Amino acid sequence: MSQSQVWRTHRQYAATAARWSADRWRKEADRRHALRAQRKPLVADARAALARAQAVDPEGVTSLRHRAERELRTAKRRVPDPMWLFASKTAAALGVAGYVWLPQVSVRAWVWSAIAVVAAVTALTVWTAVRGRDTTGLAPTAEETALLKRLQPQYWKEHAEQRGLAGTLTGRPKLTDAGIVCAVRLDGTWTATKLRGAEDHIRALLGARTSLRIQTKAGKQGGWAELVLRTRSAADGDDLTWTPERRSLGIDTVTGEQVTVPLGERLLIAGRSGAGKSVASRPLLYDASEGPANALVIIDLKRVEGRLWDHRARVASTPHEVIDVTDELETEMLDRLSVLPKGQDTWTPTPDRPRITVVVDEGAEVMTAADKVPYETETADGKTRTANRSALPALESIARMGRAACIDLWWMTQKPTIGDGIPKQIAPQIGVSICLAVRTPAEARVVLGEDAQAKGWTADELPVPGVALIRDGKRKPDPVKVRYMDKAVVIALPDRTPWSRSGAATSEAAGTPTLTLVKNTAPEPAPAEDSATARVLKAIETTDQPVRQKDLVSLTGLSKGAVSKSVKRLTETGRLLRQTDGTLTHPGTETGTAVAS
Repeated sequence: MSQSQVWRTHRQYAATAARWSADRWRKEADRRHALRAQRKPLVADARAALARAQAVDPEGVTSLRHRAERELRTAKRRVPDPMWLFASKTAAALGVAGYVWLPQVSVRAWVWSAIAVVAAVTALTVWTAVRGRDTTGLAPTAEETALLKRLQPQYWKEHAEQRGLAGTLTGRPKLTDAGIVCAVRLDGTWTATKLRGAEDHIRALLGARTSLRIQTKAGKQGGWAELVLRTRSAADGDDLTWTPERRSLGIDTVTGEQVTVPLGERLLIAGRSGAGKSVASRPLLYDASEGPANALVIIDLKRVEGRLWDHRARVASTPHEVIDVTDELETEMLDRLSVLPKGQDTWTPTPDRPRITVVVDEGAEVMTAADKVPYETETADGKTRTANRSALPALESIARMGRAACIDLWWMTQKPTIGDGIPKQIAPQIGVSICLAVRTPAEARVVLGEDAQAKGWTADELPVPGVALIRDGKRKPDPVKVRYMDKAVVIALPDRTPWSRSGAATSEAAGTPTLTLVKNTAPEPAPAEDSATARVLKAIETTDQPVRQKDLVSLTGLSKGAVSKSVKRLTETGRLLRQTDGTLTHPGTETGTAVAS
């Protein structure tokens, strides 16, 4: 290497060292400036406290004044010197020490001292470089740079009073994968809730755009709040398109983790029109219909989303179909519970009798259209009678009792209010709530709990579409970007045989040998003691007089649909008799014998 190249290399090293030193100087100066702006108000508060203590105890007899003096000294020590003053003090101290001490030191001690100083300086340099290294690799955008500047304590202190935020002071803001996070000190009567209500003043002070989501929540200690500006998301850059390899519900925008909802939960999926409920539910519906021990039933009176799944799920799209399928589900549930072994808490799904997920979309439409459906029935005297039937009692029973039988209810609605979009008997049974954007804070409280606003579950502030909050008792109120599953992907999924109670019975009997009877002289076997049919039959047998069919609902605790099907089955087999006035009786009673003769 020539001499010119050596000097050029040395100059490059020197320039690099100079740039590094200047950069470190600037960063340390900025850090000290921010700390001084944050801690100097604490000194002013300590001085004011000392003045009050001196007024109360001018002679210094009590400990009040001495404690105020100690707090003032502590507050002053916590305020760092400016960088120029710190450097001047350091240089002066080193100069005085060298002038006084170095001439008296022997050569040997001088050599070892020089070696120790060089080692210490080298270690300090390495430690400072590692400590100050940006491990996040995040580069602020132009918008974030402006927000970070206005969140600095000095800027905030100068402009807070004119924006109605006097008594608040920001800490040092940090840029994270989820946006900008900044602690805010609250003085006087300020609380985290009050600061949340002043969001418009904060937005005006920062000059933030209207669509930027700002979250305010309680800090880690009293007297502090945490301000979060969602300028970015941990899900940015990820492909949110659903594929069989990416089967999660979505991605957490704060942690970047994959979010899943396991089967076996009773779900409430709510959101205003256009928020993306149908798209958000498609990955869940796929999981519920995939596998030999899973079956999917969709109640869709809107006749839109259910048509996409009719090749792998049973779909009820008319009020009469809804009542029929809910009757079958309730009967299946009661049968499973009647044969559940003692000591076993839940049903074990099998291909013959799988886990059934019942999806109601849209809940408000089912509550209106499938509540009073006219059904025509033929009486014993050949006349036709019309009676109204409802699907809600069976759905309520499934919500209350279906978990043990592995029949789970998922309720979807765009009107999440009790009594209008969510039945009163179903709302308390919900285990997991998935809430997309809703219209009002009141709707968010219905879905996510009464403490939703206080704990940061602000679903009324979510963007539209495709962002949800999931409250399952474990997650924090971090938004989730749901995956997008296209309609064409749903239609192209492999076909599955839809579930039906008759199909389950046929599959159960398929493996047993067929018996041919020469003469049907054996009596029909009695129904299971705890089944719906047995409960109806037992209720009539234990009464001393004919019973009306509507009274059997209260006597047995079953829904109207289950009672109607049981009565029809028993009258067709001759186990019950219907009299001319419509009452029911058992053939073994005196009244039944007289009618039969």
